[in-house]
Amino acid sequence: MEIPAIERIALVTDFGAGPYLGQMQAALDACLPDHAVIDLIHDLPPFRPDLAAYLLPALVRDMPPRTLYLCVVDPGVGGVRDGVIARIGEDWFVAPDNGLLAPHLMAGVGQCWRIGWLPPRRSATFHGRDWFLPVAARLCRGEDVGPIPLDRPVGHDWPGMLDRVLYADHYGNLMTGLRSADHAQCLRVGERLLPWARTFCAVEAGGAFWYENALGLVEIAVNQGRADRVLGLAPGDPVGPFVMPE
Repeated sequence: MEIPAIERIALVTDFGAGPYLGQMQAALDACLPDHAVIDLIHDLPPFRPDLAAYLLPALVRDMPPRTLYLCVVDPGVGGVRDGVIARIGEDWFVAPDNGLLAPHLMAGVGQCWRIGWLPPRRSATFHGRDWFLPVAARLCRGEDVGPIPLDRPVGHDWPGMLDRVLYADHYGNLMTGLRSADHAQCLRVGERLLPWARTFCAVEAGGAFWYENALGLVEIAVNQGRADRVLGLAPGDPVGPFVMPE
């Protein structure tokens, strides 16, 4: 397994506030002082790799190449599940084998391996720090991680898009697992039909709409309001389908 140059590490987690992110950052600084560490996202919906999986390809779409993504949404930590490494283009990914990388692997030409190397000591409940991070560090240094080819990672048979809310941002906007469709169509959300708009200022204050966000996903918003509260939606809730206006 040939390891290309890795210029930075991007952290992708559901850790939120608390001590875990700081411990990851401190450990990375100690073992890889010459690599930049980017906090890409840390408020992914907790315990939902099935949702984070569909957000990940959009998050990395416009990132600079030669980045290693250290991805930890791991409700099965300590249980019977493997760790995986994936290479897509010039980028690398380290994650638990719980579907977190599956849509990204399906969308691009990539390779995937099961991690065969184990550190001499690791806790039962913090594999992000004690297993996946050391694997990422070894990859950056060109060291062996015991890769075992993996043709069918968890999630290999998942659909290409997901008609659910993936993420609610600081403003209450709702990213979905759908990609943009015909702008003449409305998006059905419960009993409501939401029209398309190019951007917020094209809609009256308080109006709900859908648009293609900067990550290439269908996003639901309310101009100068919170779509999550107005529409009563949260990550995991279903959205769609697209329909012609009534």
